[in-house]
Amino acid sequence: MAQVCAVVLTYNRKELLGRCLAALAAQTRPCDRIIVLDNASTDGTPAMLETAWLGQVEAHVLERNIGAAGGFNLMMRLGYQTGADYVWVMDDDVLPEPDALERLLAAAALLAERQVTPAFLSSVVRAPDGQAMNVPEVDRRRNALAYENWPDLLEHRLLPVIRTALVSDLVPRETLERHGLPIAGMFIWGEDTEFTLRVTRDRPGFIVGDSCALHLRRIAGALDIHTERDPVRIAYHFYRIRNDVFLRRRFEGRRAMLRLLRQQGLEALDLAIAGEFAKAGIILRGLLAGLRFDPAIEAADSPFTAAPLRRLHGAAG
Repeated sequence: MAQVCAVVLTYNRKELLGRCLAALAAQTRPCDRIIVLDNASTDGTPAMLETAWLGQVEAHVLERNIGAAGGFNLMMRLGYQTGADYVWVMDDDVLPEPDALERLLAAAALLAERQVTPAFLSSVVRAPDGQAMNVPEVDRRRNALAYENWPDLLEHRLLPVIRTALVSDLVPRETLERHGLPIAGMFIWGEDTEFTLRVTRDRPGFIVGDSCALHLRRIAGALDIHTERDPVRIAYHFYRIRNDVFLRRRFEGRRAMLRLLRQQGLEALDLAIAGEFAKAGIILRGLLAGLRFDPAIEAADSPFTAAPLRRLHGAAG
């Protein structure tokens, strides 16, 4: 039987983390191992893990926050290094349905019967009000008859995709062996896009219609610097812009990058006219940084050296 290691990234959301872990513990097909990576929380998360989840999860705590990208890089590395056949990836605000993992593995078995090796398998993700969110990008590659091949497995509620958010994604060990980890240097926003586009260059991932998860994201809509009021999140838009330019350079080419530069440049001008000079400056700095940003891809079996890491006493494993 395939071994599945669920990995959860958390930061200052211990109540949500408890709900996520309860959902993982209630799976009809149990996880073989659950790893929690605490990205330097200050809200008592480590104490909660040591008391409420003693012996049930393996918990690691970073001494400083390395961003969502660094966190996903490290927790997927930890999952891979357990020897698991699959690493099931999510944030602390994700609540998979009780049969989510069972359905993902059933899809993997069906694809194996057809000699298809997916880059990853994704759950259908919905917001609390039931609306679809974190919607993946359909793989439009063509079959031998020159038609788009995406309807091929619709009767099995499977759709090939090339990009997705890492919300409830089952990543085969082979994918991490071949392609490495998400790029830690991206810090926040875009690391999931880069990772999934990279690993689907030669074969798609699949969204599994029978596997569902709820995403309790604090801000459910698209990221928009115009409407941001939190100073910390406003500053994070530097990374969004920088990473967007990098992604256009790597995956879409010069013309797409130039279109983005023009669009974001006009957005910076609009903000400046409106007197939002700090926000305009963040966009311009992000654009310039994106032109020379060239982060490294790390192998899944490489050692982690970016920040001090400790394992909680009494953790499972």
